[in-house]
Amino acid sequence: MASAPGLTAYLRRSWTRFDGPGRLVGVDLARALAVLGMLAAHLLDTDRVLTSDPSTWITLVNGRSSILFAVLAGVSVSLVTGGRRPPAPERRPRAAARLALRGAVLWVIGMMLVFTGVPVYVILPAYALLFVLALPFLGLRARSLFLVAAGIALVMPWIQPVLDAAPIWSGPAGDDLSAAVGWHYPFPVWIAFVLAGMGVGRLDLRRLSEQASLVLAGGSLIIVGYGGALLTAPVVTDRYARTVLTAGDHSSGLWEVIGSGGFALATIGICLLLCRTPLRWVAVPLRAVGSMPLTAYVVQLLVWALVSLELFGDTSEIVGVRESGLFFPLTIGLIIGCTAWALLVGRGPLEMFIDALVRVVVGADATSPGRPSSAASEGADVSGGVGGPR
Repeated sequence: MASAPGLTAYLRRSWTRFDGPGRLVGVDLARALAVLGMLAAHLLDTDRVLTSDPSTWITLVNGRSSILFAVLAGVSVSLVTGGRRPPAPERRPRAAARLALRGAVLWVIGMMLVFTGVPVYVILPAYALLFVLALPFLGLRARSLFLVAAGIALVMPWIQPVLDAAPIWSGPAGDDLSAAVGWHYPFPVWIAFVLAGMGVGRLDLRRLSEQASLVLAGGSLIIVGYGGALLTAPVVTDRYARTVLTAGDHSSGLWEVIGSGGFALATIGICLLLCRTPLRWVAVPLRAVGSMPLTAYVVQLLVWALVSLELFGDTSEIVGVRESGLFFPLTIGLIIGCTAWALLVGRGPLEMFIDALVRVVVGADATSPGRPSSAASEGADVSGGVGGPR
């Protein structure tokens, strides 16, 4: 049994790892909001029209939570590849290999979740492809990343309806292919969110001015996106134009991409600002969930599958599972379990497994010989993923 001084030293190291001066705890908080937002979208009645009535505000989790997580994935990609400074050309091959392997593992985990039959559009296969698509942009700085993301965000929503109408999706293997590539989160459009997040990760996120700028920029995009949807909805009658000029959840429409993308940027900025205040300590349990997003996401789907199988004999049940009130006990259980694990053990079990596998296959990050990589110091984790309801 460990001595009292030994246990104290171990707990101190665990706390430093979780809340050390080098960790961007606001990013953890934002991840937690994304994870729990998706859990709410899965298990609560969120099909409501957003009004000034607070009871309708739960609908904000629809679509926006998964977009927030896609942007956060981009933030993490930048943090683990140099932060403000893009990796030098000689380091990019190894950085790309590490990210590609992480994507491959996420794809396998994602397909295993698909096979459980839980009625959720699992995002992990899409993440795997998004990581690969992000590799050519690892050497870009923030300004260039934002410009590329903006170009894709403005162009691809006009092309996406054509891609959606391709015969391959209605063929005999259409559903399987859609699940394998995560087409509910179509990568031709969603790569814009990841690149925007990479741009955020290339900023100095410890500066108050940068945090405030994220809130202002995100708020401006919210106004443009959702304001544009309100202005165009009454006057656009063409079917194709209505498909593009929409802010509907999970539509990948132009106004959703702009408005919900702005929502993600503003949320990240607000979380970073809040963690400059004493609320940083109040948010410890939420930050613990955000420190192991992949584990939290996988656990909630597995628990859903087991509960549904036990109660209804079918993992694909959704109405009954929602009516069973699973959301609140599962949320509380995740918060308690993640907090205990983060403070007593460290990284989440799945995050730890993927990192160990990458180190064995590709090797440790060579950012600073003899020192931990930026992933540890900045709290970055590109292993997390969330999905949306069917």
